[in-house]
Amino acid sequence: MSDPTALNREFEKYDQVVKAHTYRLAESDADEFDEEYRIATLDVGRYLHGDAADKARFAREFAGALHEIGFAVLTGHGVDPALYDEMHEDVLELFTTTPMEEKMRFRAERFGSVNQGYFPIEETSDIHPDLVEGWVWCRRAFDIPQERSSHFRPEEFWPSAEYEPRFRRLVEAHEALFKPIAQSMFEGLGVDPHAYDKKLTQTNFGLRGNYYPPMTGAQDQSGAGRLLGHEDVDLFTILPATRVDGLQVWNHRTAKWVRMRAPYGSIIINTGDYMQRITNDVLPSTTHRVGKPSDRSHLSAPRVSFPMAVYVWEEELLEVLPGLGEPKYPPVKAIAFHTRSTSKFYGDDYAVES
Repeated sequence: MSDPTALNREFEKYDQVVKAHTYRLAESDADEFDEEYRIATLDVGRYLHGDAADKARFAREFAGALHEIGFAVLTGHGVDPALYDEMHEDVLELFTTTPMEEKMRFRAERFGSVNQGYFPIEETSDIHPDLVEGWVWCRRAFDIPQERSSHFRPEEFWPSAEYEPRFRRLVEAHEALFKPIAQSMFEGLGVDPHAYDKKLTQTNFGLRGNYYPPMTGAQDQSGAGRLLGHEDVDLFTILPATRVDGLQVWNHRTAKWVRMRAPYGSIIINTGDYMQRITNDVLPSTTHRVGKPSDRSHLSAPRVSFPMAVYVWEEELLEVLPGLGEPKYPPVKAIAFHTRSTSKFYGDDYAVES
């Protein structure tokens, strides 16, 4: 495993968009925190149900918040918070009751652009010993409409078929938000709000279950982080607010970390590398990581999260949207862009040329 004191600059050759700052992958005593900064909390219900003026105001505020730090918190999204409570318990059950031998039957492998399947603790990345178990399911792992699969067999993706319909409820609830979220971002930037409607119709995604077990005293002293500093390789990520804190966001304006404080039932939105590329750097792909919670509960209690990364299919072109200035980046197929970027986590042979 790599030294947990490693800097992101050691891996910058893999970046497919500009990332100019330097940070340590894991939390350290040398880090500075901006305790005054508050990431914007906005009511997306104004966009989902409002008139044209409501939509326009929300879009400007949303795009402005994302431009400033790459993150925003949304309320009024219409997903029942009880679903998030149930998902928390389902993720906890999946990781704590499935034997390791059974988990390893689903060891993650690349399919298309995305590494899908189970990631053991300390093995979610080749570059850092993250103290988290992960499990990624993409569109093909769910019994939902899709043109790219002629069959669906839950046993190919799930240790027990009963998990699929339970997790599918979250997928269906969040998929209904894909287009409105993208449309409001684009409208706020002054570009065609429907530019990605077709691409986001039955598009691919990655639902990731994360299980952070309680840390031992040795782990607590080791300098290893719960999840290393990184940027998401997607258009945007939908993350329901977690019960246990720990998410930290890099503020590139102050060069300090911001502790995420999101209200119960809200969803956290952050823009990823795909979005930074197509918006010509207007919406940044912002560094974030999971550190120790402020109440020190990492020594006695687990942490659970279930972010959903929104992708486009691998043959789609990522190109700068019209109206955002002279393009800084040439068009590139999503599979080449995605796998070149993530080969820093999985090894150089992970990259696929288009």
